[in-house]
Amino acid sequence: MAPLKVPICGGGCAGPALALFLARSGHQVVVVERFPVLRAQGAQIDLRAQGIETVRRMGLLQTIRDACVGEEGACCVNAQGEAFATMMANTSGQGAQTMTSEYEIMRGDMVRTLYDATKDNVHYIFGKTVDRFEQDGNGVTVYFSDNTSDNFDLLVGADGQSSRIRKAILPPNGPDPYRLMGVYIAYFFVPRRETDNNLLNVYFCPGRRAILRRSSESSETGVYLMFRDDSPELRSISRASVEQQKAFLAQRFRGAGWETDRFLEEMKSADDFFCHECVQVRTDTWHKDRVVLLGDAAYCPSPFSAMGTTVGLVGAYVLAGEISRNPDNLPLALENYDKTLRPFIDEVQKINPAFIRLFMPESRWVITIIQWIIWLLCLLRIPSILARFAPEEEGGWKLPDYPGLNSVA
Repeated sequence: MAPLKVPICGGGCAGPALALFLARSGHQVVVVERFPVLRAQGAQIDLRAQGIETVRRMGLLQTIRDACVGEEGACCVNAQGEAFATMMANTSGQGAQTMTSEYEIMRGDMVRTLYDATKDNVHYIFGKTVDRFEQDGNGVTVYFSDNTSDNFDLLVGADGQSSRIRKAILPPNGPDPYRLMGVYIAYFFVPRRETDNNLLNVYFCPGRRAILRRSSESSETGVYLMFRDDSPELRSISRASVEQQKAFLAQRFRGAGWETDRFLEEMKSADDFFCHECVQVRTDTWHKDRVVLLGDAAYCPSPFSAMGTTVGLVGAYVLAGEISRNPDNLPLALENYDKTLRPFIDEVQKINPAFIRLFMPESRWVITIIQWIIWLLCLLRIPSILARFAPEEEGGWKLPDYPGLNSVA
């Protein structure tokens, strides 16, 4: 069959991963990214479970390993910055990952790795978006933001949890695809100090707040300010200006203890600040005719799953694999993509918001109880033992094999 002509809307991780597999099958792929340049920025991400095997089949596992940051594990600290519980990464090569994965990498390095692996076989267009599309049984006509249009065999929406492609194919008056976690997170970077270690530092503070510090970069330290709040009126904070968001967080975290004063002062000048509401994307509609969703656009699992990057890469592999099995029957390929991948996504998205909120309590005495439990578990090395003997595959779901897509390296 003649090669398929496929535009992928979104140049993050999932989109270029799909482009790699489709180009490997000989298809003509265009990645359309709304930012004017490669958006090789962002916080620390990781690979886990089936995502590690997917990257191995890409032929990029050693490249990713070489780019990994030096985060050795995770620890919980008190208001004085003293670590009272530590859990190291599982680097044995067997079992599941702990709180810190063996494959921790900055998002920018992952994006650059995927771009470098595809730029010779995939056409990238920056500073452009998909405005609208029309489709029939034979193809889809895509209209772009620069007033151009073109005909394609398939359109892929890999444009994130706020996906415009998803909005266009969901049934009118259908259920809200967002499942709210009741938690907000702000990310930014501050200059690293000599006292910043190579562990993920977690600090629970009263008032339904938590602070994370990750110092894996040589010159910068990543800061995560987290708080929970179910107030409907607060949902607008994600749409407020950066200045308003920073002012709100400064007031919300003032006097929280540990290194809060340092973080809030450095936040004022942080130019990589990003704040968002944590959600899951859940929808029964992953595809419609010649349009299909991928990654966060279809099944964002929320940051608390620690599986966002993994599900995006696995989804890319399954979608490309089903297309390779049914190149002359795209409706069947998309149907099998849904049927094959959905059990895995359902397993990953099994997150209880009440359990998440338990770790951001209002009172100090509840935090004391949580700290004591964590201290005892780490003292007995229970998390490390469980990870060591746990199955590598999330939920027992076996990654399908599509031999034609696998790297020969």
